Amino acid sequence: MSIVTVQLGQCGNQVGQELFEVISNDANDTQRKVYSECSSERFFNETANRELVARSVLIDMEPKVISQSIAKTGKSGKWRYGDRSHFSQKQGSGNNWANGYCVHGPRHEEVVMDIVRREVEHCDCLAGIVAMMSVAGGTGSGVGTYVTQCLRDTYPNSFILNHLTWPYGTGEVIVQNYNSVLTLSHLYQLSDAILVHENDTVHKICAQLMNIKHISFRDVNKVIAHQLGSVLQPALTGDSHGIYNRNPIGELMSSLVCHPEYKLLSVCNIPQVSSSSMAYSMFTWPGLLKHLRQMLIANSKMEEGIDWQVRAPSFQPEGTERTGSHRRPGFNTSLANLLILRGKDVNDAEISGFQHPSLYTPWLPADEAFSMWKTPVPFNKYEKSAILVSNSQTLLRPLDNMVGKAWNMFASRAYIHQYTKFGISEEDFLDSFTSLEQVISSYSQL
Repeated sequence: MSIVTVQLGQCGNQVGQELFEVISNDANDTQRKVYSECSSERFFNETANRELVARSVLIDMEPKVISQSIAKTGKSGKWRYGDRSHFSQKQGSGNNWANGYCVHGPRHEEVVMDIVRREVEHCDCLAGIVAMMSVAGGTGSGVGTYVTQCLRDTYPNSFILNHLTWPYGTGEVIVQNYNSVLTLSHLYQLSDAILVHENDTVHKICAQLMNIKHISFRDVNKVIAHQLGSVLQPALTGDSHGIYNRNPIGELMSSLVCHPEYKLLSVCNIPQVSSSSMAYSMFTWPGLLKHLRQMLIANSKMEEGIDWQVRAPSFQPEGTERTGSHRRPGFNTSLANLLILRGKDVNDAEISGFQHPSLYTPWLPADEAFSMWKTPVPFNKYEKSAILVSNSQTLLRPLDNMVGKAWNMFASRAYIHQYTKFGISEEDFLDSFTSLEQVISSYSQL
């Protein structure tokens, strides 16, 4: 089964290119034919000349990033984008969600959806669609939301996973919190799941773990692509009988999104080291999983600086009341977790620590809340690696901060006229705030 990606805006296209680069290198490096063939079938079309063509659609309202991506991948000789799989214009959305959603999206809907249809028709069987975008600007957020709406209308029975890049808290765009509120509130009604990477978190990984002195957006994007690739590449599920999962998007949803009120997913990955340090690093499954579990509990995205003082509350037997008020301060309660292990001696890994009921909300049994995938194939040059995809309270604080900042701006009517002139009313803003306040309330009560 195949995955079609839709890369939207500057950020979505840059992250998407790095993702395909990671996947291509990973599939080519392995000596395991079945793994390589499964990966290629999932992400690439193969031409009569045995060229690998990404199952991807590139969309931006400005041509520069798409042109650069097509030129760069065409020269690599490993893979390329399709000749008719991209769409761009010569005028951007001006970092305005309303301009992207109300103007550019409807204006170019027909041609964009025709490109998507052609890509879907190249798939023997569609596993799902991954839409990649930022929430800060205008094209990624506004056009991205409109395209997601069109995808939902056109493919009502297909899984749609939105991958969102969250802006720096210090501010990339003055109206980024407005754009983020409008994007998230709409996608919550359209998408099956929303996987979020925060720029601030990934920047810290680059600085503190990868030892990069002058961090560029490409450095950030490569870390995001590594984590995404380790989620989407082939793995064996518990009942797979040695056959790689055919529908990773569907199995991701069934493992993690059991209730429509809880769609926010985050990622923790270990180890993460610089390429120069990798040759001198030794990792064991007990050490990796001990750190990864504490990263989950203490809501830390890095193994460096974990708060080891945060402990899981003692488990209370069935029939005993256990609510959020009994949780210890700083504890990150999970609705569901998916642990993915890749590499040497993977069957020896002890994963019982992630199955303990104290980690999870009381209204979902722990054996239903935890899932695991694994493969003996190493990923991206790491002999052993573990990644945790979590539906938990991890994103509660950044979401609450973003909504609070947007509300403060809205209360003073700052920049509202920039949105109303394109057709977004103040009532639309209020509906979006109400929707996200409900999401915040739901996650707070886990």
